[in-house]
Amino acid sequence: MSERSILALHSAHRDDIGDLITRRPLPGPRTGNVGAFLFLNHHGPQTYGPNNHGLPFGPHPHRGFETVTFILAGELAHTDSAGHESVIRAGGVQWMTAGSGIVHAEVSPAAFKRDGGEMEILQLWLNLPAALKMTPPRYVGAQADAIPVISATHAKVHLLAGEYAGVTGAIASLTGTFLCWVEAEAGAEIRFDGLTRRDVFLYSARGACEVGGVPVPHFNLAQLSDGDSLTITTTEPALFLFGHAAPIDEPIVAHGPFVMNTPQEIRQAFADYQAGKFGMAEISEL
Repeated sequence: MSERSILALHSAHRDDIGDLITRRPLPGPRTGNVGAFLFLNHHGPQTYGPNNHGLPFGPHPHRGFETVTFILAGELAHTDSAGHESVIRAGGVQWMTAGSGIVHAEVSPAAFKRDGGEMEILQLWLNLPAALKMTPPRYVGAQADAIPVISATHAKVHLLAGEYAGVTGAIASLTGTFLCWVEAEAGAEIRFDGLTRRDVFLYSARGACEVGGVPVPHFNLAQLSDGDSLTITTTEPALFLFGHAAPIDEPIVAHGPFVMNTPQEIRQAFADYQAGKFGMAEISEL
């Protein structure tokens, strides 16, 4: 079996949103998307004081893709026009399929705005193929205790979607996407197989992991070669996000909150949203 290696590293671009520290490794100046992996925002890490305004993501629409939000520290309240609402705490994940259209809000709970605390969040956008872009919207909120954790050599693999070491992840992906994040100590070794003809995503959020002895420092996205497997090691504590997905050999036309296949579909998405066809999401004091 052939091992994947690092072709290039892409450091995250700093792009704060108000007082929210934000870094964006994808898209970047030298990379647009990694197959189905379209976009990643890394918010924080930072500490909010008491009586803060919290996260700024009030009601906004999406169509044609999925958002996967990893709460590494703090809490995140979600409400949407399909009637879902939840507060997901540190170690949990929100997976929303926008599909045919949804309006949602992602804000800090009332208690967090009152008391403050640590906050660090990763939000990843996943493309949907044309056949699924108009699928009904879906939302799954998984707390930390609902996500399987598999022990590896000096590491813990938090398995969100897909299979690893005979264990099935917490959420069934519509597209067969594999997603996990790994908390590793120094001396860790984690191997991922079954990567033939898959688009592979690796982002280092804390510390540094290594591929073939090449470090991937925190706030960096690794561009990888083709291959059947990938071995990731560490010489220091690290946390990284890893995923792989089937290629989607279709045009990508993205504009603001919509990701479709043609400009005409983008125009239709805006028209449908303005006509109220996505419904409304109200921010409640969760």
